[in-house]
Amino acid sequence: MAKVKTAFFCQNCGSRYSKWMGQCSSCKQWNTLVEEVVKNPNKTITGLSNSDSKSVALKIEDIDLNNNPRIDLKDKELNRVLGGGIVPGSILLIGGEPGIGKSTLLLQVSLNSNLKVLYVSGEESHQQIRRRAERIESNYGNSMILNETNVEIILQQVNSVKPSLIIIDSVQTLQTDSIDSSPGSVSQIKESSSIFLKFSKQTNIPVILVGHITKDGGIAGPKILEHMVDVVLQFEGDRNHIYRILRSKKNRFGSTSEIGIYEMLNSGLRQVENPSNLLISNKDQQLSGNAISATIEGIRPIMIEIQALVSSAVYGTPQRSTTGYSSKRLNMILAVMEKRAGFKLGSKDVFLNITGGIKIEDPAIDLSVVVAILSSNINTPIPSGICFAAEIGLSGELRNISKIDQRISEAEKLGFKYLITSSETKISLKPEKLKILQYSNIENLLKELFKVQD
Repeated sequence: MAKVKTAFFCQNCGSRYSKWMGQCSSCKQWNTLVEEVVKNPNKTITGLSNSDSKSVALKIEDIDLNNNPRIDLKDKELNRVLGGGIVPGSILLIGGEPGIGKSTLLLQVSLNSNLKVLYVSGEESHQQIRRRAERIESNYGNSMILNETNVEIILQQVNSVKPSLIIIDSVQTLQTDSIDSSPGSVSQIKESSSIFLKFSKQTNIPVILVGHITKDGGIAGPKILEHMVDVVLQFEGDRNHIYRILRSKKNRFGSTSEIGIYEMLNSGLRQVENPSNLLISNKDQQLSGNAISATIEGIRPIMIEIQALVSSAVYGTPQRSTTGYSSKRLNMILAVMEKRAGFKLGSKDVFLNITGGIKIEDPAIDLSVVVAILSSNINTPIPSGICFAAEIGLSGELRNISKIDQRISEAEKLGFKYLITSSETKISLKPEKLKILQYSNIENLLKELFKVQD
């Protein structure tokens, strides 16, 4: 009988060591090394066969793409993020916080698509999934539910059912007989994922894996797991808000700049095809500290509302608090406003919020942040019908931004009358109802802003 081989794995980063150490030399975490069985040669995996697979080298021009079209999942937002649908033979990994809606999203996909889907759950019983399905959709489609965690049994069921799509919820619950360690360990996650990766490539059946996340926001398990899969999706959002954003962190078959937006309801996740109307509140009511920004998420233009509150610091040390916006960038903008525009905000509290609970990294919202802070500071509302799109430089200049034509089209479609941007921005689109105002620095803009009337 062959000897069972073991090794020590870091439960934080997945690094492998031949002996135990107190600190992982890769991630510098203490007491995270656990001994696990690397491979048990006395056990074999059933369900996979190498005898039928023969690899043949092909020229690029001889590779046929017509026999391998993308699969439509009947979900516009998910199809957009994936680049037009799921590629046959690909393996996807979707992560997100507990309770954010990962299982609900994938169950909706299995119910609404015309595919024969095998939904494998290692966390919920058949009855729990049935209750969720009744809440989501009355038409159950062609979905089949399997409550199992053993990889070999799952593969046997796959060979029997012959589905067009496999969903595994979640990868941390999988366990293969070739590894003796407990489910959720580094070696179990690696081995189970590699088995499904090999199976997906051999059979051309796409597999979607659900992954838990750590306290730091990364997908739990070894980092090599993200390198093994073809697509890594992040499902994020604030559980106190109804909006959820699906982002692509890695996509071998499409762009990583696309996002999908959903609205969490009692009946499941609803696709939001026009998020601008939902993210802007009180359009007809003028309030101080509110500014509208024309931003871009991926290649999708979105109008968002920036809210700012400036007040005197009661506790001595001024507070700087942000929601959905970088706190370091806020400190930079406040320094620019004080140095270049002469506004004394060093002794005041500044609170900033992006409505809807979403996070925006587009630098073009800098101008909206400046205007919202000024509006709250002097307690004067911004004239209605104005939106902003420009990046702020350290010298107080308004810098050029990209995709200005898409921003203009979205602002005009929603009925805005003015769009203020940088004088360096070259505009090729000439809107009919929207007037473009261009400035070179924030000092000139802030002097003229409140003179703009309807």
